[in-house]
Amino acid sequence: MPENPERSGPQAPQEPSLDEQIAAYQREFRDLDPQVEKVVSALGRLNRRMNVAYGRQLADLGISNAEWEVLKTLVLSGEPYRLGPGELAKRLGLTPAAMTHRIDRMAGEGLVTRDRDENNRVRVIVELADEGRTKWLEAMRMATAFEEDLLQDLSTEEKGVLGDVLIRLLRRVEHTQPDAGGRLTDLD
Repeated sequence: MPENPERSGPQAPQEPSLDEQIAAYQREFRDLDPQVEKVVSALGRLNRRMNVAYGRQLADLGISNAEWEVLKTLVLSGEPYRLGPGELAKRLGLTPAAMTHRIDRMAGEGLVTRDRDENNRVRVIVELADEGRTKWLEAMRMATAFEEDLLQDLSTEEKGVLGDVLIRLLRRVEHTQPDAGGRLTDLD
């Protein structure tokens, strides 16, 4: 059989369907609630696939997920989109050394600037550069198109209900695992 020209490289092994996965789990662990497992497994698979899609979009823009996280954090800080490296590291759950490495790379790519604080010459300030803002905006445009396509089959009401349910689940995890928001290890 000829190889599909649209696929290059080795093909990944076929993942079992959710029903097959749940049946295998139930066979090995009889106390499993199949409804709970269906929700949790579907969320896990959706998250993984969405992360792959976002990663591809960022790669198309020439930035890494790690760089995106810094750009996003600077934008979320509000105008003038400036933070110290220590605050950036804290917000991203990184070590200061990993943050310094990331800032060095991003400054070299023109995504951020790094200057001394005029009021405290010992303090360094990292600021979103025009190129970083341009990349952030384009990534947002691409993500918005992807997300709208992803949810196109849901009504406005269904989107609202789904959002509310997911927020309730998120709050439960945040309550029971308050330290789970940071990184376990540096990504760089």
